[in-house]
Amino acid sequence: MACPDYRLYGTEYSFSGQQAYQAIGFPVAAGGSSRLSSCGIRFLSDTGDGYVTQAPDFTFTINKLSGYQLEFRVESECDAVLVINTGDANWYYDDDDAGNIDPQIRLTRPSEGIYDVWIGTYDGKTCSARLIVETF
Repeated sequence: MACPDYRLYGTEYSFSGQQAYQAIGFPVAAGGSSRLSSCGIRFLSDTGDGYVTQAPDFTFTINKLSGYQLEFRVESECDAVLVINTGDANWYYDDDDAGNIDPQIRLTRPSEGIYDVWIGTYDGKTCSARLIVETF
């Protein structure tokens, strides 16, 4: 079975912390066939289950983050999950912190670099979703 692989690339975007001070939205199809609970990933945040693709949906290069908090959140038509692998090889997971069964991850001291992001679903189905990236 294939698990999320940060060595693969998603759709690539580059921006700065200042540019993300106004929220940036990205449409995406949430879901996948890789079951997270079978992958042995050690998350630094919540742990849980869900299904994502092997390659990230997005690969962001984000610079000039000093003094900012960095938030990733999903608006979806289903029970979405969010997985992030940061440039310093830390894994994060969330299922429902944004409310309305949508995920949200806020990094309070983010480092500059590459962020691979997967938007999956808890039950393995697919749905329309929107990833929002914003700094505070």
